[in-house]
Amino acid sequence: MSDTSADPGPPALRLASTGTLTHGLSVGEVLGVSTLNGARLIAGRSGLGRIVQRLNVMEVPDILSWVKPNELLLTTGYPLRNTPQSLDNLVADLDERGLAALAIKLGRYLETLPAEMIAQADRRGFPLILLPNDVGFDDILNQVLTDILNRQAAVLARTEEVHRALVQIVLCGGGLQEVVDEVAALLEVAVVVLDGEQRVVAGAGPEEHVQAMRAFDAGRHAACGRGGCGLGGAHGTGDHLVVPVVAGGFDHGRIIAFSPSAALRGTDLGILERAATVAALVVTKQQAVAAVESKYRADFLRDILAGRAGDDDRVVAHCDGFGWDLDRPVMVVVAELDGRPRGTEAEARPRAAEPGGRARGAVAAAPGGEAVSRGRGADADASGTGGAGGARSGRGAEERTAQERLAAAWTTAVRRHDRGAAVASFAHEVVAVIGVDGDDLEGAAAGPVQTLVKEAAAVFAEHLAVRRTFSTGISRTVTSPAALPEAYDQAVKAVRVGRQLHGAGARAHFDQLGVYRLLSLVSDPAELHAFVRETLGVLAADDEPELVDLRRTLQVLLETNLNVAETARRLHFHYNTLRYRIGKLERMLGRFTEDAHLRLNLTLALHVLRMRGI
Repeated sequence: MSDTSADPGPPALRLASTGTLTHGLSVGEVLGVSTLNGARLIAGRSGLGRIVQRLNVMEVPDILSWVKPNELLLTTGYPLRNTPQSLDNLVADLDERGLAALAIKLGRYLETLPAEMIAQADRRGFPLILLPNDVGFDDILNQVLTDILNRQAAVLARTEEVHRALVQIVLCGGGLQEVVDEVAALLEVAVVVLDGEQRVVAGAGPEEHVQAMRAFDAGRHAACGRGGCGLGGAHGTGDHLVVPVVAGGFDHGRIIAFSPSAALRGTDLGILERAATVAALVVTKQQAVAAVESKYRADFLRDILAGRAGDDDRVVAHCDGFGWDLDRPVMVVVAELDGRPRGTEAEARPRAAEPGGRARGAVAAAPGGEAVSRGRGADADASGTGGAGGARSGRGAEERTAQERLAAAWTTAVRRHDRGAAVASFAHEVVAVIGVDGDDLEGAAAGPVQTLVKEAAAVFAEHLAVRRTFSTGISRTVTSPAALPEAYDQAVKAVRVGRQLHGAGARAHFDQLGVYRLLSLVSDPAELHAFVRETLGVLAADDEPELVDLRRTLQVLLETNLNVAETARRLHFHYNTLRYRIGKLERMLGRFTEDAHLRLNLTLALHVLRMRGI
C-alpha cells in the first residue's frame, strides 16, 4: 500500500452533455479541505484532476444502481465486509460509471484493500482515498458541498457581471466588434465570431491568433459544431471553446475563444455563453434594422417598375443613395421558381398605381437590394383553412425557404458582376436591374447575362437539399428609368412564355419569343380568348378528352405542314384513321387543308391556347 500526501489541484469544470458549464472541485482540492487533513491518497494519483460535483455514501452492496457521474463515494466498508471478493471489480465498475473517487475508512469492517484493487486504481487513474477514523461523514459532506456551492455562486456572480457589461455595450450602441473586444479583454485570449457560412465577422486578440481562427474551418476541429466534429452546442478542447449564436430558433454562427497555449480557464465557457447570448441580441437588432432599410429599398424599386417613382432625375438621385446605378443602359432580368401553383404569381407583381393605394404584395429587402416577401402572395402560400391547412402551411414554408435561397443566390451572383445593380425578391420572383456595356447592347443577353444566370443557378443548387429549378426572362435593353416598367413586363412575359415553350429551367430573351412576343403584346386578354373561341369552336374547351385529342391531331398536322404520313407516325395512328380524323376536323372547322388563311388563324389560336396562364 502506498501512502502519499495529496496536493490540491487547479480549479476545475466539466462540460455536461447538454453543453452547459457545470462547476465542481477537483479531487485534489477536496483533499485540501480542513476536515480531510488526515486523509491519504492510496492509489490513482493521476486522477486528482477528476471533478467532484456531488457526494454519496455507500450503504448497500449493490451501490452501482445508485451512483451518478462525478460523485465522491464515501464508505466504511460495512456493506462489503462479507463479500471481499467484490472489491477486485469495484474500482472498474465505479470508474466506468464516471465516479470521481472512492474514499474509505479501514480498520473496523475492512482491515486492508486487495493489492489488485490498488493496482487497478493506479492503472485507471481512479483515486482511492483513506479517510481518518475520527472524521464523520456529515462533516465531509457539509464542508465539501459548501465549497462547491460557494465556488458555483462566485462563478455565477462573475458571469452575471460580465453579462451586464456586455448588455450595456449593446444598449450604448455597440456592435459585434465591441462585444468581441470586451470578451477578448476579459478572457485574455483571441475571440472571433463566425457567421453561418464560417466567415469571420468580428475578431479581437493577438493578430496571429485571429488569423488562425480565420482558417478554423480547415483545422483539426473543422466546422466545429456544424458537422465537422460531430458536436453541437457549447463545447471545446484545451486550446479553444466554441459556443453557437442562436436567436429565434435560427443558428447565426459561432463565437470561438482560442488560446494555443491552452490558457483557457474553467469559467471561460460560461462567459462565452453569455457573450453568445448578447451576440445573438446584436445580430437580431442588426437584422431588424436591415429589414426596415431593405424594405424601403425594395418598395422604391417596386415603385420604379410600376412607373410611379417620379421623373428620371428623381429616380437616379434616389437610387444613388442605395448604391444603384440606373443612369446607364440596363436590362431587367426576372427569375421565377418552377413548379409553383398557378394563380398566385400575379398578385405580388409590381403593377401600375391603383386609385387610392399601392400595388398589392409587400416586399422586405435585405442589404444591397435583396428582398424577402412579406406580402399577401406569400401569405397565401403559407396559410390554409380546413383540413388542408397543415399541408398548405408546410408547402408555404418550403416555398418561402426556396424563394429566400433564390434571392440570396441572385444577390451573390449579381454582386460579383455589377456592384451598381438593383436586386429584389418579390413574393414569387427575383428581379434584377443589371447594367449593360454601352459598346455591346445587343450581345449582353447572350454573353454576360447568360453567365450571370448560370452562376446564380450554381449557387442556388448548393443550398437546397431538394433539387429546385427556376426559369429566367430577360428584357430588351433600355436607356432610361422611365422605360423600366415596360422592360419589366417584357422580362415577366419572357420567363412565362419561355417556361411554356422549353419547360423548367428555361432562359428566354423577350426578342427570342417569336410570334409569342407579338401575342403577348395584345393588351386585352379577352380579345385573344374571343379569337380562340371563334376560330376553334368546341375544340377550345378542355373538358372533353375526345375534343382535346382532336385538337392535338390538328396541332401536329399544322406543325408538319399537313404531311399526313409524318403526322400518323408521330401520333402512332394508322394512315386511314388519320384521314378519317382530318375529315372530322374539316367538318368542324372548315376546309383548312385548302385555305392557307384558315390554317394561319388556327395556328395562332393554338399558340394562344398554349399561352394560357402566362
